[in-house]
Amino acid sequence: MRTSPSRRVLVAAAVVVGALVAPALTALPASAATTQYPTWQDVQQAKGNEQAAAAEVTKVQAALQSVQADAAAKSQRALDAAAAADRAEADLAAATQTASTLRTQADDAERTAAQAQDRAGQLAAILYRDGSQNAMTTRIATTHDPDQLLYQLGAVDQLSSTWEGVLEDASVAGRTAESLHDQAERAESERSTLAAAAEDRSASARTASDAAARAVADTQQHSDELYAQLAALKDTTATTEQQYELGVQVAAQQAAQQRARERAAAAAAQQAAAATPSSPAPAATSGGSGTSYPSTGGVTVDPAGAQAYARSAIGAYGWGGDQFSCLVSLWTQESGWRANALNASSGAYGIPQSLPANKMAVAGADWRTNAATQINWGLAYIHDAYGSPCAAWNHEMSVNPHWY
Repeated sequence: MRTSPSRRVLVAAAVVVGALVAPALTALPASAATTQYPTWQDVQQAKGNEQAAAAEVTKVQAALQSVQADAAAKSQRALDAAAAADRAEADLAAATQTASTLRTQADDAERTAAQAQDRAGQLAAILYRDGSQNAMTTRIATTHDPDQLLYQLGAVDQLSSTWEGVLEDASVAGRTAESLHDQAERAESERSTLAAAAEDRSASARTASDAAARAVADTQQHSDELYAQLAALKDTTATTEQQYELGVQVAAQQAAQQRARERAAAAAAQQAAAATPSSPAPAATSGGSGTSYPSTGGVTVDPAGAQAYARSAIGAYGWGGDQFSCLVSLWTQESGWRANALNASSGAYGIPQSLPANKMAVAGADWRTNAATQINWGLAYIHDAYGSPCAAWNHEMSVNPHWY
């Protein structure tokens, strides 16, 4: 979670005041009723007693993880629902285009059939009458000129062949038109079904987004206070504690991922006779051609602003301009610095392409919509996994498909 300078001042002031007086108990909203949050009274009672303070720190850290997990789950559901809604809209658009194309083709086939039928009728009239309104068969029967007879017989034969061909064309066009109309009706039925599904997905996405927004607001409120409590217990600052907790939790994520890789390698060794298994999924992976940009309500897509924030944040890790250049290359390839970049095949999300997406919740409850929170997690991940952006970029370019 990103903390503004003004809020940092307020948090620091709250810590100082909390150390001097016993604050009132914090009122919790109904949504937090199931979580037992430490109170400032608990914190003040623990200060001065090393063992009690350590126990209270553990309690506060557990509360932080609990509130983060709840918001992370709701935000992940919102992200999944937004992606599902976008897929439903894409399916609807494709079905609408198909139905429209089939209707146009059916109408064209109908016109072709009608034109062929008209031409067949005209040819039939020519076969029966010539220009002087005499029946052609009468003229052939009464002619005394052998050459004229042969000419007229040849003309009749040619007209008959043409007429039969036109009739066949009219029949084929009629059957084609009928088939296309049937296909168009089925396509329209499918389009109607998909339209209803798209509306349902859109409504579900709005509901999930609203639920995530409420959870994020609640989590941010409690996270701010819990970090301030940690600062009071450790005689540090809320910002320091937030950065420390982020590093600890990202390291824990990395350790869990390494264990998963080792288990996957052991399983692969036991199945050596089988087909070569795919490599275990990395923590962050290239967006690639499967990247989409779901309409995650509330997200601000501002690549230039995201890069500006990242430039200001890398100094905390001791990185300079050369490392920032590598970071720009890395995340340009991964996500284009778009906060709503989603790899549809893997589920990697955000500017750093976190996999799974909700791992970024340890940096802030608003990871789904806030570029700064995504960047904070991404920098901590790079620091823990590779040591620097250039090392991460070198790894990215050393493997195919690219990932880091």
